[in-house]
Amino acid sequence: MSTLPLIAHRHLDAVMAWRGNAPVSVRQFLGEVEHVAGQLPPGRHVLNLCGDRYRFTVALAACIVSGRISLLPSTHTPEMVRQMQRIAPDAFCIVDQAAVDKDGGGVDLPTFRYPESIPPSAADPADVSNINCPEIDCEQVVAQVFTSGSTGVPLPHVKRWGSLVRSVRAEAERLGIGAEHAILGTVPPQHMYGLESTVLMPLQSGAALHAGHPFYPADICAALANLPRPRVLVTTPYHLRALLADQTTLPAVDQLLSATAPLSQDLANEAEARFGAPLHEIYGCTETGQLASRRTTAGPEWRTLPNVRLRRDGQTIWAEGGHIESPTGLTDVIELSGDGPVSTTFLLHGRHADLVNIAGKRTSLAYLNQQLNAIPGVQDGVFLLPREDSPDRIGRLTALVVAPGLSPAELTQALRERIDPVFLPRPLLFVDALPRNATGKLPSQITQDLLATPQPQASTRVPA
Repeated sequence: MSTLPLIAHRHLDAVMAWRGNAPVSVRQFLGEVEHVAGQLPPGRHVLNLCGDRYRFTVALAACIVSGRISLLPSTHTPEMVRQMQRIAPDAFCIVDQAAVDKDGGGVDLPTFRYPESIPPSAADPADVSNINCPEIDCEQVVAQVFTSGSTGVPLPHVKRWGSLVRSVRAEAERLGIGAEHAILGTVPPQHMYGLESTVLMPLQSGAALHAGHPFYPADICAALANLPRPRVLVTTPYHLRALLADQTTLPAVDQLLSATAPLSQDLANEAEARFGAPLHEIYGCTETGQLASRRTTAGPEWRTLPNVRLRRDGQTIWAEGGHIESPTGLTDVIELSGDGPVSTTFLLHGRHADLVNIAGKRTSLAYLNQQLNAIPGVQDGVFLLPREDSPDRIGRLTALVVAPGLSPAELTQALRERIDPVFLPRPLLFVDALPRNATGKLPSQITQDLLATPQPQASTRVPA
């Protein structure tokens, strides 16, 4: 049996997390993991809703060492929780005070409350000789992540310990993350990107994770300023835009990491200049986890993580090698570098589902969104396709935009200078804010509901 350790820090007194301004040692972490694992109720499947990233990590580790599987759906709506219950009838939920403060912590599942106080003997045991770092079977299934099935039923994808560890160790190697780094994330740990880059990468690189989940620019800056250097900010294009627009002075960081949507060169250049640090992007998908990275300011080409390669077979691009357990077809429009069918470098042109073809002209929603958000005065914006069951499926696009200082005519003219007129949105709807989730994405049901609402066929302003 091949195993890999739960945590890669070399010393029990090493700092593996920061909660506020207080360091948490490996010794304390392992003691809390053992204590929580011993308190968990029956049930093999767990929905971990802890809002404190450190407590999420303890709960995740407690589930791993006790042989449980963490369920990681994309949302925690009542319907999604019902779906999880149908998939895993034995599932229970773990919540902490941060989750309760946020939304009441209420889901229709048996609930285990993370202990507010850990006995001192468990949290910081004096007898260090009895503390051993658990070794986990590489074949053990530790999580299930979900994609949306065509029938509306979430499709589970198992994540084994060995694959996850190989993935985040490759990420740390690529980015140069090591034991001296402190990592702050603006994305939730329940998201695949957040799980890999703000929880597992610190555990497997010897770095220290930050327990918080700051969302607003002032809170992000305050949390960063309190971390020791070198420090890393793991974030999204949405959070980056908000930071750059809201804060005149930004704390220095030593590494920026972004994912969930491609960054524009302009935004990447500004972020590097303002933070004084290199910015890298991570590319991946739910099925495979992270696959590649790029330094956006250096050019548009992506490079796969160590030992990962992409292979073209007909119209499909397959990811294989490295941490990927079996060849996996990708749903994105990818152009491999070079003339051969296999490459480790490529260009990303968007998702097949996001391709737009109007009057024989092609583009992607990703490109249109980049052009919209690059217009001075636009705080946020998104292009939307018509509903699939609409007779106007190949007709006009819709755009929602937050731009309080611009008139519809000014914004339309700015768009005309950036995109082909056939892709101009009709209607162009001004809103006060876009209802993005914690990863900066727009839930598809909300956008579809907006599209289904009758609107005047002209540029106008509507309530958010």
